[in-house]
Amino acid sequence: MAEQAKKRILVVDDEENARIGLSKLLEREGFEVESVSNGYEALNYLNQREVNVIVTDINMPEMNGITFLKELNKNFPASNVIMITAYGGVESYIEAMNLGAFEYINKPIKIEELTTILKKIFKDKESCH
Repeated sequence: MAEQAKKRILVVDDEENARIGLSKLLEREGFEVESVSNGYEALNYLNQREVNVIVTDINMPEMNGITFLKELNKNFPASNVIMITAYGGVESYIEAMNLGAFEYINKPIKIEELTTILKKIFKDKESCH
């Protein structure tokens, strides 16, 4: 039986409890999860390892999610990015989607909503091969 390819997710959130909680929920759903606390750490991580999906908070110190998304577009243009925010606004939604975010969801995250989006991303990837 062929081993199923790992579905690796990188969680980027400066709030430690949110980051750990989300990582644990995703691991329970069968994903391989790594997490970092800001965009700089995420870019550094991505230079060393590939991930399938990045779940990132928008409001973070040092490098916010929108700036991080712009950096991803420059360095890792094929990234699947799900933006999360507790302060959802139309402007940040439009900017994130225009920058190529796959989806934009509000906190508190509903794990069912997130896993539905993730399944869609992985299903799309499988049909590309």
